[in-house]
Amino acid sequence: MHFSGERLRVARQRRKLTGKELAKKSGLTSVTVSKAENGHQVEEDTARALASALGFPFEFFWLEPPQVINAESVSFRSLSKMGAAERDAALAAGSLGVELYEWVEHRFNLPSPNLIDLNKERNRPDTAARLLRQHWGLGDRPIGNMLALLESNGVRVLSLSENTANVDAYSFWKADNPYIFLNQRKTPERSIFDSAHELGHLVMHHHAGAKNDKGAEYQADAFASAFLMPEADIKGQISGISTAAQVIRKKDRWRVSAMALAYRLHKLRLISDWVYRSICIDLGKQGYRSGEPVGVEREKSVVWEKVLIALWSERMTKADIANGLKIPLEELENFIFDLAGRSPSPFTGASLKLVV
Repeated sequence: MHFSGERLRVARQRRKLTGKELAKKSGLTSVTVSKAENGHQVEEDTARALASALGFPFEFFWLEPPQVINAESVSFRSLSKMGAAERDAALAAGSLGVELYEWVEHRFNLPSPNLIDLNKERNRPDTAARLLRQHWGLGDRPIGNMLALLESNGVRVLSLSENTANVDAYSFWKADNPYIFLNQRKTPERSIFDSAHELGHLVMHHHAGAKNDKGAEYQADAFASAFLMPEADIKGQISGISTAAQVIRKKDRWRVSAMALAYRLHKLRLISDWVYRSICIDLGKQGYRSGEPVGVEREKSVVWEKVLIALWSERMTKADIANGLKIPLEELENFIFDLAGRSPSPFTGASLKLVV
């Protein structure tokens, strides 16, 4: 097996290092690092110096080339806020995340993707949201656990391995499987909305070319709002709203932020422009523009709970998983950060069996 320059690039990007910075850290020249990344023969001592500087196992660099995630295929939640290093680190995380799920799929029967192509409805995101709800048999009822719903329909969900406010979430398709990466350091309400936003990208923009323009972002936001807060249910549950306090009391039904509910009410013309502005000002004063002082419980992943429990029954730890993938344990921990738990879910019937 040859040293993989592609894996060196992934590891370097995960550490947000330039080639020059890696050269200095590893005690090598920039030319040596460049040649290594571009497929030239690498001596063992050089490979060990690079592995040590990057904090990756030596064996990682001798595996088959990784599945590279191209920026053009990814829907980033906040691309305009990202620097190149943050973008590349997120893309590198995507490559490792795909490998993690492939490792899991070799051992478990995961739900197959059950999404529909709604590219033709991308200019009518409310309609797209309604069609997907019909396809999944949801009717107009609130969604109890968005993460579990995604997983039960074959979406591969991982926690975003970035401690930054500039990378909210992103999604892509790889080998006919849909992936969503979520920043779990945001409020639970924000993560729920982000997951619905990325779902919108997956169904509306899979074959739509550019995914990161303002039009696509607006469409995904409108999809998320309609998917989480169906018009019929909103109108059946809410009338006569005029204050921020009323919005705060009602928001938990749909597990969204107070600002998101206020926006939806205004969009559906259930509150006037003046009332909407007044409510937003009041919510801002109470801290609801930057956070959620009265929030909901964070959702947990059904898939990762079951995977970890099943593996533990076989005496396999997270360290064993990381060792099998030849990645640092911290990378694995980041991928499942705040996802696995024992919270009950209405979607626990999803198929997930250990392959023997």
